[in-house]
Amino acid sequence: MRNTMQEILLLEDDISLNRGITLTLQKSGYKVTSAFTLAEAQAYLEENKYSLIICDITLPDGSGLELGRRVRKGGDTYFIYLTALDTEIDMVNGYETGADDYITKPFSLMVLVSKVNALMRRIGGAQGYKGIMSCGGIEVNCREMKVYKAGQEIALSKKELQLLVYLWENAGQIVSKENILEHIWDVDGQFVDDNTVTVNISRLRAKLGTDEISNVRGLGYIWSGKVIRE
Repeated sequence: MRNTMQEILLLEDDISLNRGITLTLQKSGYKVTSAFTLAEAQAYLEENKYSLIICDITLPDGSGLELGRRVRKGGDTYFIYLTALDTEIDMVNGYETGADDYITKPFSLMVLVSKVNALMRRIGGAQGYKGIMSCGGIEVNCREMKVYKAGQEIALSKKELQLLVYLWENAGQIVSKENILEHIWDVDGQFVDDNTVTVNISRLRAKLGTDEISNVRGLGYIWSGKVIRE
């Protein structure tokens, strides 16, 4: 299997829309593999690894939600659903499969590109470095995207892991709540409650059992420990 960490797999059965999305993303500098059925997409996934999958839900040979569930079991590929289904339950089902975003049709191709760019920035931050990052007894394996403390794996959500890596990449510097929201949650693409950062910082601090994360009142947060890259 060849490494294609910056490639996108697009699964959309509408030929015209598929072509439009593909051309737009290619003009934005991405390499795109187009599929029109679940079977075709699955065949591509058996040969390649993709950073991001953009997937329609209603397909001629099944539901894109099933592909999302299978992909989530085997890795940490990012997922955006495209669909005409816009009821609350449809969105809940999409996010429960591990979707990172959900776009209802019709939509602006520029909005899609904006969301893709935001996800790719996150991927670049987490995957640009492939070694081991450590601080005290905490260790992040950036290749496997797993976190350990004293040799024991800690179960972090994707957002908590992204938050930890972002804090470590900026260790010793204050990062504002606005910067955290932009890099981790993409506030331009979706609504995020004002308490989101506070809650996730609190959960991360509790799971790691550390006091290295400090709240600098009125300014943001800082990881005060020394982070080592191996």
